[in-house]
Amino acid sequence: MIRMATHKQDEFVLEPGRTRTRPPPLYKVLLLNDDFTPMDFVIVVLQKFFGMDRERATRIMLQVHREGSGVCGVFPKDVAATKVEQVVSFARQHQHPLACVMEEN
Repeated sequence: MIRMATHKQDEFVLEPGRTRTRPPPLYKVLLLNDDFTPMDFVIVVLQKFFGMDRERATRIMLQVHREGSGVCGVFPKDVAATKVEQVVSFARQHQHPLACVMEEN
C-alpha cells in the first residue's frame, strides 16, 4: 500500500492510497504421451509429485494415453518449473522418456 502525504495546517497527514497488483501468471504442468513409459510409472509420478490419489492419477494417466497430454496441475511459474524438473529427473533416473512441460494458463 502506498501512502500519500497531504499538507494540512503545517502538518503532514498520511492517507492510504490504492495500489493495484495483479496475481502472478499461472502455468499448467502437463505430461506428454510416449510409447515407452509404463502406465503404472505415470501413476506413481502423479501420486508422488502432484499428491493425487490412485483413482485421480489413473484418470489423468488415461487422458495422457488417449489424448496425448494431460494437465497435472496449475501453479505459479517457479513451482511449475520445479515440478517439471522433478518429474523429468525422476523419469530419467528410472530410464523412462516421460516428458513433462509447462505452459502459461
